[in-house]
Amino acid sequence: MENFDEYIKQGEPNKAEKAKVWKTAIGLQQVDGLNPSEYLIETAKQNIEGDITIEEVKKRIETYYQQHTTKTDEDRTEEADKVSVRIAEMLGEQTFTFSPAEYLNFHGRLFKGIYKFAGKIRDYNITKKEWVLNGDTVLYASAQSLRATLEYDIEQEKKFSFKGLSEHQIIEHIAHFISNLWQIHIFGEGNTRTTAIFLIKYLRKLGFKNVNNDLFANHSWYFRNALVRANYEDLSRGIYRTEKFLIRFLSNLLFKGNFSLKNREMHIFADTVNDTVNDTVNDTVKSQVDTVNDTVFLLIKQDNKITAKEISVRLKMSLSTVRRKIKDLKNNGRIERMGSDKTGLWKIIE
Repeated sequence: MENFDEYIKQGEPNKAEKAKVWKTAIGLQQVDGLNPSEYLIETAKQNIEGDITIEEVKKRIETYYQQHTTKTDEDRTEEADKVSVRIAEMLGEQTFTFSPAEYLNFHGRLFKGIYKFAGKIRDYNITKKEWVLNGDTVLYASAQSLRATLEYDIEQEKKFSFKGLSEHQIIEHIAHFISNLWQIHIFGEGNTRTTAIFLIKYLRKLGFKNVNNDLFANHSWYFRNALVRANYEDLSRGIYRTEKFLIRFLSNLLFKGNFSLKNREMHIFADTVNDTVNDTVNDTVKSQVDTVNDTVFLLIKQDNKITAKEISVRLKMSLSTVRRKIKDLKNNGRIERMGSDKTGLWKIIE
């Protein structure tokens, strides 16, 4: 991200605006633990400089991956690159219709050629293990009611009037709406990125032209975890749904709030997490990559026999990305592997 910060600091309006869009586009890939290629970064910089158009960026990325056909299920860099370009293109467009069709269209544009079901409503039920829920899942909408639920939520929002509301009431309402929209989880994959783009466009429609999109660039994983916590409860364990984390995010996004955004505070066993994660971990001052490293570290500390593949499943992250995070933890002297990959265990270095 520092590649783009320089353009923002230089203050040239056109370049700064493009750099902000690219930061958001790339940052949003972190909701699924994805990282773009160096080729994408360099191509994006050429677009910021004005040397090539966004259409030329799209063509170059398509050509690049036509020539690099060694893609595996574990390597989702192609997805990160192509979706980043498409987000940058969509955020650069001054168009938007607040409708179910637009929401479906966004997903179709983002994931065309990546998912076979791009832009299509899922016809099966889903669950997803979440780190923030200690491996549990949110209960998503039933496949039989998806379209009706989407249409109802958007229709109700169209009828809502913000007149006379305070800043806090506005934030509370938007948090509730976007939380409900995300909980539908109308697609098999790509729901959070689609919802984030839809939210940014909706906020612009409401008049928030200069929202702090750095929040999506630097804290997209926090945004996703906040949506998870807003839609999860387990009364038998005293765990209640809460939109407070999403409200904090939106306060910082819309009204220059200064809430500290810490993923570890959202864990359903936050007290335990706070004890086991290094107290210096604070994703308001550390990069998103560092935060993800610490979630990998936490899982290893909780289970010293856990495998990279199991971590990949728990965090909904590609196996290649998990292996990079583990390598970082080894290089930083935080963990050590004792024995073989199959039968060995992890040693935590305090």
